[in-house]
Amino acid sequence: MTFKSPQTLKTIAELIGAKYVGDENFQIFGTNEIHRVKKGEIVFVNHPKYYDKALHSEATIILIDKEVACPEGKALLVSDDPFRDFNKINDHFTGIQTFETTGNNVSIGENCKIHPSVIIGNDVKIGDNCMIFPNVVIGDRTVIGNNCIIQAGTVLGGDAFYYNKNAEGYRKMLSVGNVILEDEVEIGVNCCIDRGVTDSTIIKKGSKLDNLIQIGHDTVLGERTLVASGAMIAGCCIIEDDVQVWGQVGMASGKRVGKGAVLLGKTGVNRDLEGGKTYFGSLAEEFREYLKKEVKLKNL
Repeated sequence: MTFKSPQTLKTIAELIGAKYVGDENFQIFGTNEIHRVKKGEIVFVNHPKYYDKALHSEATIILIDKEVACPEGKALLVSDDPFRDFNKINDHFTGIQTFETTGNNVSIGENCKIHPSVIIGNDVKIGDNCMIFPNVVIGDRTVIGNNCIIQAGTVLGGDAFYYNKNAEGYRKMLSVGNVILEDEVEIGVNCCIDRGVTDSTIIKKGSKLDNLIQIGHDTVLGERTLVASGAMIAGCCIIEDDVQVWGQVGMASGKRVGKGAVLLGKTGVNRDLEGGKTYFGSLAEEFREYLKKEVKLKNL
């Protein structure tokens, strides 16, 4: 999430009641998750296992639960509960739409056909020549390109499935990112595309999605990707251009699939996969290798 105007280290520290380490006038431009964080942004960390990753990430401000040595050129915000305070920062700078009122600052291009039952949130931008069918929900800050089709019952910009467990149960991470559909994207019936936690979930130009598909937060689908019915893709995945994902594929969080790969039906993706190959199996393996294994098993 990018702030509308830069903030200072002191201002953010006062907002959340945290101690800071660094120049009080240190500029901060936004917040982000560790997977997508950029220079000038805040990332949070609340477990020693991930201290080094956060401290040496692209982030220049680390919201942390222990005062540690601060890397050169960076700053710390020391909090007794970084998860809580990360939510507090995001909520302060980005309000969450409840759909109790009509969205504000909505931009709709020329020659669009949008059914009256469609619900549109705040700060939504829709390009030219789009068709949006009944009972679609378009969440805050969603950006839809030109010549897009969104079939009935689809939700763009639902909350990320992101929780922090503590003694009382589960705390929800507020999702203040968005969804971006580039030009000529088609989304089928009853699909769920979650918005990014602090960044964007992106469906790139020319991609086509079938019905009943789940796309998790901060995932990026490359150009001309095909995704068949029932596919479930977790958060923070990267699927490169020209990939084909067939029915009921399941993909674990944070995995990458290379350009031109084909994932056959019911394939389970639990690791990064090279491009240009075809995969199959509950633990994805090259299809030719899978067939060879099946032949050997039959000949035993």
